Amino acid sequence: MASEGCQLFLSKCVVIESEIIDGGILVSDGIIEKILSRPDVNKLIDKSDKKIKVIDGGDWALLAGVVDSHVHVNEPGRTAWEGFRTATSAAAAGGITTVVDMPLNSIPPTTNLDNLKTKAKSAEGNIYVDVGFWGGVIPGNQDSLRDLVKAGVVGFKCFLCPSGVEEFPNVTAEDLEEAFEALEGTDSVLAFHAEVEDDNEPVRKKKTKKDPEEYTTYLESRPPNMELNAISLISKFVEKTNVRVHIVHVSSADVVPMLERARKQRTAAGHAGWRAGVTAETCHHYLTLNAEDVPRGHSEYKCAPPIRTKDNKEKLWKYLLEDKLDMVVSDHSPCTPELKCNNNLEAWGGISSVQFGLSIFWTNASKRGLNLQSISKYLSYNTAKLCGLQNRKGALKPGLDADLVFFDPDATFVVTADKIRHKNKLTPYLGRELKGVVKQTYLRGQLIFDDGEVLQKPVGTMLLNND
Repeated sequence: MASEGCQLFLSKCVVIESEIIDGGILVSDGIIEKILSRPDVNKLIDKSDKKIKVIDGGDWALLAGVVDSHVHVNEPGRTAWEGFRTATSAAAAGGITTVVDMPLNSIPPTTNLDNLKTKAKSAEGNIYVDVGFWGGVIPGNQDSLRDLVKAGVVGFKCFLCPSGVEEFPNVTAEDLEEAFEALEGTDSVLAFHAEVEDDNEPVRKKKTKKDPEEYTTYLESRPPNMELNAISLISKFVEKTNVRVHIVHVSSADVVPMLERARKQRTAAGHAGWRAGVTAETCHHYLTLNAEDVPRGHSEYKCAPPIRTKDNKEKLWKYLLEDKLDMVVSDHSPCTPELKCNNNLEAWGGISSVQFGLSIFWTNASKRGLNLQSISKYLSYNTAKLCGLQNRKGALKPGLDADLVFFDPDATFVVTADKIRHKNKLTPYLGRELKGVVKQTYLRGQLIFDDGEVLQKPVGTMLLNND
């Protein structure tokens, strides 16, 4: 018999790891208690003597909440770009129940314990979904890394080329030696913005006579070779450390065979962890947009690494479906409108999409014959696993948080500015029709988004250690 205060979420399309079933999810105190088939649901209701609150989604699919492990919230310091209230409100509306905040673009960056506390203070009482935090690796902060691990950051991110903000400088091979040594034995993960230039001249200062409003001018300034150079450098460390490594926002498909070789190196050395401790993500924009279609002077399409050709996009899809890429994230990196000028070389590089990632992915995946389990695999479970959250988040399993989404996979909508909840409304998806509509989002069993409306009171928690 279910306990007092239980909830029973029903759907004809419950998406669990092994199959899609007609049944329900029994929730007690915000935790998933049981996965039930429809006959078992009927038996439970018959015996419940009305102690169970039933939420019936009918034909709507019932999914695990999305875990977006790559989001730049930017608060404090650049809150005009984005803030915790707006970013997490957008997340809730998009079926995302956990975001993991990147360590840069806020001031201060999350590179030591005091800075983490400053960021957490900004987030407190202002988050609609649960929020985890990445720490940052910059030159000279290796002595701060273990304190951040103890505080509960999910891992660390570094840049192998200039980040675009002066308070988060890129690291050298010598800095990496110190960082890997500090992280050895912690079971943490070091994530890389994996671009390395062929010379020491920053990309943004390279001179060209070509038209900066043409997207190809920017594309040529960050060739695939920059990503290949980075993976070559990272591979040298993979050979001599057990620290997990992760490549963020893979843009060039040419990177993937190099990652496969690095995994084989780790496996041969006896590393038995997930994907031999070498994982990689790509982003919604790399799987959706083509360089050939980017309009002149529209820097809302600009990101680093850049959106590449249609042929490259198709190769990324191939590698994703072969499980040679592990997950898909937003890399939500917004800014104020004046920073998105017509000059693609000078404009801020970042794409805003956190609210629409689930629908963007499903629009593409459904066309390719994938079923709804692909959403949970690439957008929820694998991202949770990357961040060490798989025992709480990312799947519909007993014992995990009841982070749930009712999703209409057949409905469509057009992205318009009035629908956008993140702070600045610039996105390359404006005017685009997407398939799949988030109807309701629940965080630990509590309704936080209901068919167009976000709960007024933020109820998210920070995924940090309390001690």
